[in-house]
Formats: sequence, C-alpha cells, structure tokens
Amino acid sequence: MTAAIAQQSAGSSGPIVARILLEIAAVHFRPNDPFILTSGRASPVYIDCRKIISFPRARRKVIDLAAEKVETEIGFESLDAVAGGETAGIPYAAWLSDTLNLPMLYIRKKPKGFGRGAQIEGDMPVGCRTLLVEDLATDGGSKVNFINAIRAAEGKVSDALVVFHYGIFKQSTETLAALGVRLHGLATWWDVLEAAKQTGRLNAADQAAVRAFLEDPEGWSNAHGGKEPVKSEG
Repeated sequence: MTAAIAQQSAGSSGPIVARILLEIAAVHFRPNDPFILTSGRASPVYIDCRKIISFPRARRKVIDLAAEKVETEIGFESLDAVAGGETAGIPYAAWLSDTLNLPMLYIRKKPKGFGRGAQIEGDMPVGCRTLLVEDLATDGGSKVNFINAIRAAEGKVSDALVVFHYGIFKQSTETLAALGVRLHGLATWWDVLEAAKQTGRLNAADQAAVRAFLEDPEGWSNAHGGKEPVKSEG
C-alpha cells in the first residue's frame, strides 16, 4: 500500500474524534512491545472504541458528528433504520437512531439457535433502507457478514458507518465497494497520529515507528513478529 492511499483523514470530524479518543485513553502506543491483533498482525498501536460509552459528554459529541456525516454524505431522507453490529456497534446504533429519529435494529454475528432463529432483532420491513453501524473497521471483512444478513432478510444497505476507520488497509473500502456499500468513518489513524503529535503524547522516535506502520502495516507487522492475517478483524 502506498502512502498516498494510506494517508487519509476522515475529514472535519477526524481531529475532534481523535482528540476525544486520546483524552479518554482509548488509544495505546507501544512501538517497542507490539500488540498482536486478532488477525495475527503485529501493531504498535491499539484502539478501544468501547471506552467512549463510559464518557457521556464525549459520546454525545461523537454521535453528533456521526449524525452530521450521515446528513452530508448519505442524505437526510435516505434511511429507514439504523442497525448495530453485535456487540460493539449496538450502543452507537441506539444513540444514533435516537438522534436521527429512526428505528433501531441490531444484527447478531450468527442466527440465534432457538426460537425464531433470528439474526436481526427489531422490526425490519421488506426493503428497509438500513445504515450499518459499528465501532471500527480494519480491513472491513467482518462487515460482510452483517451486510449479507440485512440483505438475506430483504433489507437494503448501501452505507456503513464506524467511529474509527483504520484508514491503512485499502481492502476495507474495496471489499465493501464490491458489495455496493460505502464505508464512512469519523476518524482514522492518521488523525490520531496528528493529534498525538500536536498534544505531545508521542516522542519523535515513536512517531516515526507509528508512521512506518501506517505506511506499510503488513511489512511492519512481518518485521515485528506478526503472522500472516488469518481472519478479518473488523
């Protein structure tokens, strides 16, 4: 992946959400002791968007920015419902649906094994234009399951929104684009790196290590004990 592809900000929401994530300690930098992600990749950075749910003022700002993104990039009257992916997307879908005055749904990772055997909970009419909401997107692979579930239930989905989009794996947008779905994110790692620099949270050496990862995540991972990705992360 080239730097031109990787260096993507999420736009006007990016700097604000990045500062929020840093302020609530949802972002962790560990260049000398890399994290091993679900996929097996090694990473000098890790983010926990779930922390936002415990900070009411921060989450309100995040949801307000999400609503603005829906209105400017998707449309005022282009949605019939907001659906959260199990589990991290559920609270964001609840808050956003309330802000947009739309019905809320949530989607299980797999169908419930009893009763109706439902994968989607809530009332979703045939043809329901649904916004998929999750906390983050890495390579985008896990979104496919939720998209397929919506369509299997005869709903429609053309947009997915996340609080945080890694912004360094081009397949995250390509995978969804192949399904006719656009991915919208409120902040990326490039936004966080810039905010961390401005607030003095990273020294020059750590900034260089993080930038090296963002510009070539697979190469950095391979050089720091990571394994070839074995499954999609988000």
